[in-house]
Amino acid sequence: QLQFVESGGGLVHSGGSLELSCVASSGAFGGFVVAWFRQAPGKEREGVSCIHPRGDITNYVDDVKGRFTISKDDAKKTVYLRMDNLKPEDTAVYYCAATLPASQASCNFTPLRAFGSWGQGTQVTVSS
Repeated sequence: QLQFVESGGGLVHSGGSLELSCVASSGAFGGFVVAWFRQAPGKEREGVSCIHPRGDITNYVDDVKGRFTISKDDAKKTVYLRMDNLKPEDTAVYYCAATLPASQASCNFTPLRAFGSWGQGTQVTVSS
């Protein structure tokens, strides 16, 4: 069964960068859309970015476009989220999860209920 482990979070100043990793610790990796989500204190979990199993199609929530970059390394069974120009409002626990692709031409990170194999999350804190 597919299971993810996230890492790479930490404390950075506003404007700083982090790269998160999402490693498939078990189970088949290929063939799934993998998405990053985040949950800030007192807020609902929201989708941030996703990547199609082929790796050539990505999608981002509007407020991270131009700042975050998702990528994958199938050989390492890892999906990355490079986060640049971080803002205090990016502070959250970041999770990755997977779902089967609904389209060959796009990927989506909604609805959350379609996703499984959630990891334990990694904390990102951005100070002002």
